[in-house]
Amino acid sequence: MAQGILEITDANFEKEVLQAEKPVLVDFWAPWCGPCRAITPLVEELAQAMGDQVTFAKCNVDDNPVSPGKYGIRAIPTLIVFKAGEVVEQITGMEPKAKLEEAINKAL
Repeated sequence: MAQGILEITDANFEKEVLQAEKPVLVDFWAPWCGPCRAITPLVEELAQAMGDQVTFAKCNVDDNPVSPGKYGIRAIPTLIVFKAGEVVEQITGMEPKAKLEEAINKAL
């Protein structure tokens, strides 16, 4: 896991995401997913640039099926931006960095 990116599990999802003081971007992914691996460098770049304003996190859907199920995630990668425990924006599939930044900025 890249520096500055939290590992989210079903056990810590509520504390780290829903109760977080800052907005949180959660990348729902799996190790076997090609597009998930392709979007990871973009998420890491954004974490470096915006990590002081937003918490960045990854949730492996294979190891943690409850949290993705609560949000109706049927395809990965799916990135969800949360603010004060609410979904602000949801992106599914490989998208350009600018679209990810736009989604994050909606929570700031």
